[in-house]
Amino acid sequence: MLSGIAAAVLSLSAIAEAQEVPIYPAEAFFETARYRLAGPGGAWTTDGRYLLMSSDETGIFNAYRFDTETGEKQPLTRSRDRSIFVVSWMPDDQSFIYSADNGGDELNHLYLQRPDGLVIDLTPGKDVKADFLGWERGKRGFFVSTNRRDSSAFDIYRYDAFSLDSERLFENDMKLGQLTVSPDGTMAAGVLEKGAADNDVYLIDLDGNDAPRLLTEHEGDISHSINAFDPRSERLIIGTNAGSEFEQAVAIDLRRGASSTLIAEPWDVSYVSYSPSGRYRVSAINEDGTTKATIFDRMRNREVRIPGNIRRSNLSQVRFTPNERKVALLSSTSATPANIMTMDMGAGGRAEQLTDALRDRIDPDHLVEAEVIRYPSYDGLEIPAIQYKPHAASAKNKVPAIVLVHGGPGGQSRASYNPMVQHLVNNGYGVLAANNRGSSGYGKTFYHLDDRRHGDVDLKDIVAARGYLEDLDWVDPDKIVVMGGSYGGYMTMAALAFHPEVFDAGINIFGVTNWERTLSSIPPWWGSFRTRLYDEMGDPATDRERHRRISPLFFADQVTKPVLIVQGANDPRVLQVESDEMVEELRKNGVPVEYVLFPDEGHGFQKRDNRITASKAYVRFLDRHLYGDE
Repeated sequence: MLSGIAAAVLSLSAIAEAQEVPIYPAEAFFETARYRLAGPGGAWTTDGRYLLMSSDETGIFNAYRFDTETGEKQPLTRSRDRSIFVVSWMPDDQSFIYSADNGGDELNHLYLQRPDGLVIDLTPGKDVKADFLGWERGKRGFFVSTNRRDSSAFDIYRYDAFSLDSERLFENDMKLGQLTVSPDGTMAAGVLEKGAADNDVYLIDLDGNDAPRLLTEHEGDISHSINAFDPRSERLIIGTNAGSEFEQAVAIDLRRGASSTLIAEPWDVSYVSYSPSGRYRVSAINEDGTTKATIFDRMRNREVRIPGNIRRSNLSQVRFTPNERKVALLSSTSATPANIMTMDMGAGGRAEQLTDALRDRIDPDHLVEAEVIRYPSYDGLEIPAIQYKPHAASAKNKVPAIVLVHGGPGGQSRASYNPMVQHLVNNGYGVLAANNRGSSGYGKTFYHLDDRRHGDVDLKDIVAARGYLEDLDWVDPDKIVVMGGSYGGYMTMAALAFHPEVFDAGINIFGVTNWERTLSSIPPWWGSFRTRLYDEMGDPATDRERHRRISPLFFADQVTKPVLIVQGANDPRVLQVESDEMVEELRKNGVPVEYVLFPDEGHGFQKRDNRITASKAYVRFLDRHLYGDE
């Protein structure tokens, strides 16, 4: 192996020459615009011409009125310090509702902005969090869930669309989650979490005093989720893994109580929704880390033909015009950022791309497509992963590689566009985004293989990834690092502490280092999710010893390899103190450690400048510690 500064220069320049594509600055990847459409029933103006959308083209998400005929974007907000995510047009097609928190604290309020720019906080109060639940049929009112009465319980309110007066319809003392209101406004549905693998769906009467009614009576561990009510408020579409490894879509007749399978696939059904009249049903499956969407014409009893230019892409945020003649949606691939498309719903309909997220800063041919692979773990279990191979990589020009670990626990690395990954790959780093046991998307057995065994069996899957990478003829076996955010940040620190000789360096992005503290400091508004998390990870009141045993902070003296730690000061999930203490312990032990702290971010970085700073830090850290490059 080459060593020293001279060898580092040779290696880095060899990569640049071999890949025959330019190495772009980080800014080129992160100046790629991101788009989010307003929610179903509120994205289009009545005439079907203007879309309500959020975009971060100024460096932070703001609201825009988008003319789909001319492509002109009219800015509706000009925030510089917090992201604004649009929710819905009001009935006048001028005022609109948006959601925003403060610097990443996740205490989202709902705001109404009038045409004159006046902003009204619809959900005021300290430590209040709110979500928009949809419109009442006819748009006379809308529904909101908020914890203003009890910080750990989300009640349901109806707001008058014109006076903005609110009325509480349901006191959620059961602490039901996934709240969804029927289009006629008479019912709602919610999920009661009983454990990591077991929950129930309840029907809520919003008109009277009846107690919530159990819809999913069952025995054993069965998981359920809520998709949507049908437009006539006659059926509730839920997801369930009863009798299947994967979550299937089931329709429950709310008058008779009978249920029937709506969609059954050998993958999880990700979502089911409807067009305004109910003629069209939109659904998607999570097929090996890719979203495969379908639009079904219920009147003609057949699938709608999706044009070839978007058929093979990830389709999301499908929004129908009020007359259902056209839809807007986001289309992306692993090597193409999401763009806004419109699609005609008539026979022979065509799709038109309305945005160019790349902005001509990067040649699309220079980006790298993901490849879905599987590698064997320590016990022979096949681990799914998403692999990115740099253009430079070959048997003659071996490149370093990164094992990238997703968040969670229970998240999933997906074959979707990621500017951070593309920036790393463009700089000559191979990336293997591992879906260790405990990841979602591969069946309930795989999902629960790590329950109460975190930092053990799932971590061994990440360790095994090194062996897989070492066997690839295009990977430098002496330059393999581990990297991840949130739970993936924990796995990074755990790998460095409990398997200190496996990886050559690590990048921990707001990762848990002390499970005792993290599990005891969960925000109250996590009420329903906390039940699942405690069942899966263990209750801090009874499992403190095990939590301490898997916490890297208490084993910092075993870490020997260089570490980069990145943290948001406002993170309510993984507190800044987690990273502060880890940095202090590593420095005390003489481990090379670098620390990047963003005072204006939370759990995940929204501001473009901060995302650029972080991505530059990743590449600089890797160049320095793998090549000695300064």
